[in-house]
Amino acid sequence: MIEKAIEIKSVTKRFGELTAVSNLSLSVPSGSIYGILGPNGAGKTTTIRMIMNIFAPDEGEIEIFGEKMGEETKNIIGYLPEERGLYPKMQTLELLVYFGELKGMEKKEAERRGIELLRRIGLYDWKNRKIEELSKGMQQKVQFIATIIHDPKIVILDEPFSGLDPLNTEVLKELMMELKKEGKTILFSTHLMEHAEKLCDYVALINKGKKVLDGSLSEIKRDFGRNIISIEIEGDGSPLYQIPSIIDRYEFGNRIELEMKEGEDPYELLKEIMERVKVKKFEISEASLNHIFIKVVKGS
Repeated sequence: MIEKAIEIKSVTKRFGELTAVSNLSLSVPSGSIYGILGPNGAGKTTTIRMIMNIFAPDEGEIEIFGEKMGEETKNIIGYLPEERGLYPKMQTLELLVYFGELKGMEKKEAERRGIELLRRIGLYDWKNRKIEELSKGMQQKVQFIATIIHDPKIVILDEPFSGLDPLNTEVLKELMMELKKEGKTILFSTHLMEHAEKLCDYVALINKGKKVLDGSLSEIKRDFGRNIISIEIEGDGSPLYQIPSIIDRYEFGNRIELEMKEGEDPYELLKEIMERVKVKKFEISEASLNHIFIKVVKGS
């Protein structure tokens, strides 16, 4: 039986007349990367703050490795909030040691661990520079190190890629994968489906405070079938809208995912598409998370 690192049981949270999270239940398997996905305002941050016991749920309960959150439980979690916060006048290593000591580490161990992580993330040469002297991307990486310096069993990241450039985004993804290899459980929220698609073992899609879908990423994609054609085109895609064998379409810039009727021949469809638009790339694929989320939300 798979151990559950985090279990959310029928949780609801209201703020006055607004129900931010409604009857939400999730199970996060130990050692997995789990994504809470949805548009801005879906209830992702509220859910994470309830896990961290910043907000108390109005209904339901949350368990960490089978226990309710307490001060000792908090020390096995590393938490990166959506609103970042560092002390600008402190030096980089000094700040990391400070955060490590807050989590119960000895000063020498926090210093050793901080140096190790700064080397790994490419910021060792900045260890004695003040936080205010670092670029925004560097500060983001320092905040991530501060989140994991005490070697937590669970890492919770709220919109971790927000404000990062593509290079630093890849660095963070690599670190998340390393943490998973070490047996850590990672829960993160994002509205950017492509990040979750590359990282997650499990996902939950939520919209307007309600869960619309959850499960293992591979099973979710399998359940949506392979009757998807993904194409990249030049110019306007509107000539494709009248093709009878296409049930639905989902546009992401110049990339379009087309859902075919069951039993249709994708290569016959490609011929028809090429008569209407210039195709740069063609692929028979599983539905993307973007596609799945839009379809499920429209259906609900």
